Amino acid sequence: MKACSLDLRERIVKTYYGEKTSIRKVAERFRVSKSMVQNLIALKKETGQVVPRKATGGRKSQLNGYEEEIALMVQEYPDYTLSQYCEYWGEKTGIRVSESTMCRFLKKENWNLKKNIHSVKGRLLNLGKSKGYHTGKK
Repeated sequence: MKACSLDLRERIVKTYYGEKTSIRKVAERFRVSKSMVQNLIALKKETGQVVPRKATGGRKSQLNGYEEEIALMVQEYPDYTLSQYCEYWGEKTGIRVSESTMCRFLKKENWNLKKNIHSVKGRLLNLGKSKGYHTGKK
């Protein structure tokens, strides 16, 4: 959820202290929850400000700590798709990850995985010839 504006936060705290009114009445007046008013008052007492705290938390990726190994994998197999990277990673390390997990990790590391369409088509054509399939070209 998005943080309230600093102006609103300051007006809530100022009203509570200035008018010596209850938390519930301040919450009704500004159309916010009672717990928000309580949290703002506690924040003002702790820090002297009503600036929102930095967001924390979230889960760490299963791939954290494997940056070097993944970099080598991407360099060795630059034309792999996400599903191929996930399959290879699972076989190599025993850690199965989803395509979403792999994609988020690669984006976070700023690794661009744009495929060269000509190299992919060439691989597919060569694969078809090696398996004895007709590719439509003579």
